[in-house]
Amino acid sequence: MTHPRYTRLIDALPSTVPFVGPEAQERAAGRPFTARLGANENGFGPSPRAIAAMAAAAGDVWKYGDSTSFELRAALAAHHDVNVPNVLVGEGIDGLLGYLCRLLIEPGDAVVTSDGAYPTFNYHVAGFGGVLHKVPYSDDHEDLDALIAKAIETGAKLIYLANPDNPMGTWHGREAIEAMIKKVPDGTLLLLDEAYVEFAPEDTAARIAADDPRVIRMRTFSKAHGMAGARVGYAIAAPELIAAFDKIRNHFGMCRISQAGALAALQDTTWQAYMRLLVAGARQRIADIAAQNGLSTLPSATNFVAIDCGGDGDFARAVLTALGDAGVFVRMPFVAPENRCIRVSVGPEPELDRFAEALPHALEAARTSRMK
Repeated sequence: MTHPRYTRLIDALPSTVPFVGPEAQERAAGRPFTARLGANENGFGPSPRAIAAMAAAAGDVWKYGDSTSFELRAALAAHHDVNVPNVLVGEGIDGLLGYLCRLLIEPGDAVVTSDGAYPTFNYHVAGFGGVLHKVPYSDDHEDLDALIAKAIETGAKLIYLANPDNPMGTWHGREAIEAMIKKVPDGTLLLLDEAYVEFAPEDTAARIAADDPRVIRMRTFSKAHGMAGARVGYAIAAPELIAAFDKIRNHFGMCRISQAGALAALQDTTWQAYMRLLVAGARQRIADIAAQNGLSTLPSATNFVAIDCGGDGDFARAVLTALGDAGVFVRMPFVAPENRCIRVSVGPEPELDRFAEALPHALEAARTSRMK
């Protein structure tokens, strides 16, 4: 029988995806979720100015988007006080991760990350044949010294670090990150994922020269700007590295509607300030709900909160399953001991009310199942 002749690498990979999306879970369950609090989306939504800009751009959607995203790149360069050649725009951080792995990773190349950190990065590394070397978290934080030590030990081409972290929501201050950068070994690139940094304390974002060849920073419009569905991410790095992406990126991958929305969102500083207040309030509400059920939460500098369910991964998974059965979508970390937690994204009051209603029943169901 005729069939495609896949590469040996693709034939060897498991049939898997980093996450099963909420829509797929809803189809499997035959009903919608009543509270969508699991994908780290920003349920408060985008700036009204961004919505208006996207609506205005819809009439021109017959045109391809600007292949260089020049206006958005220029605005981002001005926002970060860097030059336009330091900035790359792409299809969300996930898309940029794939491009970066394609640029750097060949079969057998060593890559360092934390055990339990963002699975989509691991997915891209595996897709290009890289070998992942993982270090454990330390006190629910990514261990900066261990990441550097493992990179030195393995001769890694790439280190992945999210600050603030997903899935735990913890963070390191800028001085710790800056000290880490000084230790990055020759020939290694530090990928600093700052998807959540707009929600973090002001002393979180590291002061990094845009031309520093040791680091590439990535940010997104999915979180603070509430535009996850528009798929807009960007990178800041040395011009030589940014220019290298032109060799392999999808030059017309950015929709002109998304470009227009992101540009308007970046310019709406009032909405950004309002959003930080909304997210901070929702984080506190989630912490209060947890406390009312005798649970503790981890400090968070993101748009989600990790709730310690007080048991092991099996217990947390039982809580998550019971919440899902009640129509409340949340997620949890994959690796012990962080998998003792569930991870709850911020959202509007009605969705948090639904979570508050469902959580005590989910905990009771999980405790009952454990006694059987």
